[in-house]
Amino acid sequence: MTEKLTHFDERGAARMVDVAGKAETHRVAVASGSIRMLPATLALVTSGTAKKGDVLGVARIAAIQGAKRTSELIPLCHPVPLTSVTVDFHVDEAASRVDCTARVECTARTGVEMEALAAVQVGLLTIYDMCKAVDRGMTMDNVRLLEKRGGKSGTYTAP
Repeated sequence: MTEKLTHFDERGAARMVDVAGKAETHRVAVASGSIRMLPATLALVTSGTAKKGDVLGVARIAAIQGAKRTSELIPLCHPVPLTSVTVDFHVDEAASRVDCTARVECTARTGVEMEALAAVQVGLLTIYDMCKAVDRGMTMDNVRLLEKRGGKSGTYTAP
């Protein structure tokens, strides 16, 4: 674990981390999260009959867009030239939940953890937006980084 926060200078002022001296390497990040809802809401999502259309299809596109626009949302995040973004949804009927997993890749001087996390959260928020008319009690949880590869800090795999 890093002993200091890298987004602050020696005076404590916020800064964008200087990555100019880092080597460009292939970097990968995988993140996941879930949205829980009423069983009737989940039935609308899986049937494709929600009032706003194909919920998971729209959420997938939104998640990809979220990854692409991460640097516009997170003030000190570098714009990263993404080479791949994949988003998958898994419906768990027993738990009345949809799980989202995003995998983001690039060849750059900085990683894509934030892009993977943003993709998941935007995908889940889109599901909420499309279904809120019938279920305002949906909850998003367990958004986390599962894996990160590439760069000086090496590989991270969630326990």
